[in-house]
Amino acid sequence: MSESNRLDREFLKSALALASQSEIDHLMVIGDVPISPNDLRGRRCRAKLIYAVTNAAIAAELTSRKEKAIVIPAYDYSRTERVKMAIVSALAQGAFKEGDAVLCLTGRIGRHLDTMMTMRIGGSLDDRVALEGVKLGDEFNSQVVDALIQLALQIGQEGFEGHPVGTILTMGDHNAVMETSRQLTINPFQGLSESERNVLDPKIREAIKNFSVLDGAFVIREDGVVLAAGRYLSAADEAVKIPLGLGARHAAAAGMTSTTGCIALVVSQTSGAVRLFKGGNIVLELHQTARRT
Repeated sequence: MSESNRLDREFLKSALALASQSEIDHLMVIGDVPISPNDLRGRRCRAKLIYAVTNAAIAAELTSRKEKAIVIPAYDYSRTERVKMAIVSALAQGAFKEGDAVLCLTGRIGRHLDTMMTMRIGGSLDDRVALEGVKLGDEFNSQVVDALIQLALQIGQEGFEGHPVGTILTMGDHNAVMETSRQLTINPFQGLSESERNVLDPKIREAIKNFSVLDGAFVIREDGVVLAAGRYLSAADEAVKIPLGLGARHAAAAGMTSTTGCIALVVSQTSGAVRLFKGGNIVLELHQTARRT
């Protein structure tokens, strides 16, 4: 056995031993290669295990084996960003509750596990993101929020026909958002039945990616129905401050979320980063290490 393989084995052994401690409520493995049944045999952490994988087929196979699994986008995040995305998806699906301690194992895509992070739900994930900020309230459908976050990440990574694009997706308090915004261009969703324009439908998410080249924001109802695209958000709040370096889209999202009860996802055209605003503040920030060209 090579030195690197021996170290990998020792790392996994130590991580599983730690996950078996009573203080740890969940073990989240973020990667597409499941842990060997031999490594898990006889360990108490097996019942705590949840996988975050990048392929629905892998998730289905794990589920058929009575394992817990969620699907996250396959893009090349840093390790910290991958943990963020997995935690947000798990929270949206009700896998964790307030106060739970989670041990996360991850590595580069397609590589062995080489990083271990522990966190408590409701505590800080890092010095910029507090997980309690992602708990948006009962008025927001968690499935819709999760779908929109993943859609925003796809827009930020893929752009449109190889060109980077930026956009805003608002969700919730739709009457107030529509009243404090105006149409910049023809609304491509006008005239469609509600069943034909819900973001839980993959075809509609694909349409939003295509229409993200339009100026303006998407307005989405709490249940996921897209009301409009190409809206100019005119709500403003001079008291709201955004970090230096962020532009007009972020200012518009901060202003709209501070004066209405909506939340807003902003995709940066420059970097592809995704930021979630609530109450005028950034409550989630996701950066990608590479963009498709």
